[in-house]
Amino acid sequence: MTDTSRQSQQSFPGALPLAHSFDFDGQCVRYGVIGAGKPLVLVHGTPFSSQVWRRIAPIAARFRQVFYFDLLGYGMSEQRADQDVSLGVQNRLLAALLRHWRLEKPDVVAHDFGGATALRAALLNQCEYRSLLLIDPVAIAPWGSPFVRHVRAHEAAFAGVPAYIHRAMVNAYLQGAANRTLATDTLRIYSSPWTGELGQAAFYRQIAQMNQRYTDEVQSRYGELRCPVSILWGEEDQWIPVERGLELSLLIPGARFTRVPGSGHLMQEDAPEAIVGELMDFLQLGE
Repeated sequence: MTDTSRQSQQSFPGALPLAHSFDFDGQCVRYGVIGAGKPLVLVHGTPFSSQVWRRIAPIAARFRQVFYFDLLGYGMSEQRADQDVSLGVQNRLLAALLRHWRLEKPDVVAHDFGGATALRAALLNQCEYRSLLLIDPVAIAPWGSPFVRHVRAHEAAFAGVPAYIHRAMVNAYLQGAANRTLATDTLRIYSSPWTGELGQAAFYRQIAQMNQRYTDEVQSRYGELRCPVSILWGEEDQWIPVERGLELSLLIPGARFTRVPGSGHLMQEDAPEAIVGELMDFLQLGE
């Protein structure tokens, strides 16, 4: 079920349309498809939504058919009490969507938790990619900020704080992902799914379910990846230090690694041009 008190992200100027829905284990997942050509799948992270791709997807759609979606419990996808929105379920969702879209070997771009989702889908669900571009992914232990650890220990208390305090915490958390100051409208795009009774509870639910065991399950297997892999990492990432990216690149045979100056964890806002530039160059390698 959806919470009508949540403001639709699609009401913001320039927002990506999510015109389609997919039933996953009896839960509604929203997605969109634009452009034409070879398939390109975009996978967002936490606490974001497919709207992180709103500047990138339209450009990519000039030469690719672009698929994007909101992870279960995120964005405009369904939120419900006692929902499993952990990394343990998101890779199954990605695998199910690839089957639904009838995509056999798409190019994949994945950020943050989306990186872990794409890696898990490849290694645990036998999903095959033509290429994989990872942007500041959650992939190497240890991860999880002090805020994440605190919420995990006190989920119920946080879910019940007054709405105005919740909004302030969400905005501060989102701002911490970027190196530059996020505009008010940008914060509203990312925070809107986490408002209202269902949205507020969902925000703390997804944090409470963050568990390093989901990356521990696959970290030793990154060497099994056979598709070309490129990794972009913001030099100013305050959530996951750039050293984790270097470590990850050494675990994946042939992976190329690029540090992006001036970018924090949310590269889509800090340096979208770096993503577009790498995407256009990296995809051409396999043509």
